[in-house]
Amino acid sequence: MLRAGIVGLPNVGKSTLFNALVANAKATAANFPFCTIEPNVGVVGVPDERLNVLAKISKSEQIIPTRIEFVDIAGLVKGASQGEGLGNQFLSHIREVDAIVHVVRCFEDDDIIHVSGSIDPLRDIDIINLELALSDLSQVERRIDRARKQAKTSKEAQFEVTALEKIAVLLNEGKPARQAILTEEELEAVKGLGLVTQKSVIYATNVSEDDLATGNAQVEKVREVAKIDNAQVVIISAQVESELVDLSEEERADFLASLGVEEGGLKSLIRATYELLGLRTYLTTGPKETRAWTIKAGMSAPQAAGVIHSDFERGFIRAETVAYKDLVATGSMNAAKEKGLVRSEGKEYIVQEGDVLLFRFNV
Repeated sequence: MLRAGIVGLPNVGKSTLFNALVANAKATAANFPFCTIEPNVGVVGVPDERLNVLAKISKSEQIIPTRIEFVDIAGLVKGASQGEGLGNQFLSHIREVDAIVHVVRCFEDDDIIHVSGSIDPLRDIDIINLELALSDLSQVERRIDRARKQAKTSKEAQFEVTALEKIAVLLNEGKPARQAILTEEELEAVKGLGLVTQKSVIYATNVSEDDLATGNAQVEKVREVAKIDNAQVVIISAQVESELVDLSEEERADFLASLGVEEGGLKSLIRATYELLGLRTYLTTGPKETRAWTIKAGMSAPQAAGVIHSDFERGFIRAETVAYKDLVATGSMNAAKEKGLVRSEGKEYIVQEGDVLLFRFNV
C-alpha cells in the first residue's frame, strides 16, 4: 500500500487536512503546537470513477479501489533533529513512508497562531528541510564508518560508501539527499536506510478559500523552491476540505465549482503523488468484484500480476487485456473480443494506465 507522511510546522493545517482526507480520523486539530501526540494513520480509497462504470458492465458484487495510507506526523520545530519539541520520535515515523506531503501555510489568519510569529513559507520550508537533513546526516555519519570497514571485503559496501559520501556533502549544506547523483548500484546500496530527504516531496500549499482556484504570491514562492527540488506543488485549502466532508457528491461538486475548482484536495494530492512516484493503475473486473491495482510505470504483465499474488507472477502464462475506453465503448468484454479489441499479451508486455486485465497462470 502507498504511504504518504504529512509533515510541516505546527498550526499550518496538517491535522485539519488529515481529518478531512480521512473522514473518520481522530486527529486533534487544536490551536497549539504538538496537539498530535502520536502519528495518526488513516487509509482512504483512491477515487476512481472508472470502477463504477466497470462494475455496472460486469454486474460486480463489490467495488474495491486501490488505497493510500496517510500518516499525520506532529508539527516539527526548529531543533527537532536535536530533540526540540517532540523531536526524533516523529522523524522516525517519516522514514517509513513512500512520499512526503509537506504542508506549507500560505494564508493569513490572526486567530491561528504561527509558531514563528509570521507567515513566511520559504522560512518554514527551510526549517523543516534543515531538520530533516540534520536527522539524515546523523544517520549517515553513524553508518558510513561501518560501511568503510565492510568495504574492504564487500563490493556492495563500496557502493554504499561512495553513495553516503556524496549524500553527506549535500546534507552538510542543508540540501536533501535526493539531489545526489547516484548510480543504480549506489541507490540500491542506501535504499534500506530510509533517508527522509531521499523521499519524493509534494508541497501542499494551504490557502484560504478565496485563493483556492488561483493561488497567491506565497504559493508562487513555493513553486520556485519546488522547481529546484523537482517537487510537486498542490494548492489545497484545509478549511474547504473540512467543509466537504459532510456534503454529498453533488453538493461537493457544486461547492467546488462555486470556488472555481474541479476537484478536492484528496484527488489533487493523489494525482500528484502518483505522478511524482511514477505510478500507474490497472483494473480487473468480473461478477465478483471490480478492483483497481497500483503498480510502478514500466512494470511487465507478470510483475503486475504479482501485485495481486506472487503465485500469479510465478505461474504467469499470458494476460488478456483491453483498454478501459474500448471496453466501455463496446459495452462488454464479449463485444470487445468480437471487435478484436481484447489482446493476448505475453511476459514482455508493459502494462499501461487503465488496462483492464485478466491473467492466465499455472498454480
